[in-house]
Amino acid sequence: MATQMPPDASTIYRRYLDAVGLHGHAVAEAAGLHTTDWYALSILALAGSLTSGELAERTNLTTGATTRLIDRLESAGHVRRVRDSADRRRVVIEPTPDWAPKVDAVVGPARQYIGDILASYTPDQLEVLFDYFARAAPAFHKATAEIRQNSADQRRHDT
Repeated sequence: MATQMPPDASTIYRRYLDAVGLHGHAVAEAAGLHTTDWYALSILALAGSLTSGELAERTNLTTGATTRLIDRLESAGHVRRVRDSADRRRVVIEPTPDWAPKVDAVVGPARQYIGDILASYTPDQLEVLFDYFARAAPAFHKATAEIRQNSADQRRHDT
């Protein structure tokens, strides 16, 4: 179902994405974290636990950089390394319960503001909105993978 988009839809959407990105940077700073560390914690909070390789893939960091990131987060008490209960040879990284309250205190106002906006929508509008989010996230992941692949191909071609 194609619909006519308002002429400024792209600008509005880009402003939204910019605001979300800037908010993430501000939250990281307020929580005393580097933006990459905050992003990794967010990924871990959503996933529950990941191996260092999985975290490296999702953050697009090298394995060495991911190890240093995990070391920093572990030293700060934000994550822990745990043997996988299904396969004791594997070590997974999981967030500790201690980091979430600190971040919750920082993001609380934004959650309230967004909650107020969401409360102004009808259930049908919310269904469309959250359907968009559910479908857009995988689309962004796919586009990100394509960008990374094209970039890697270009680097190989240039050398």
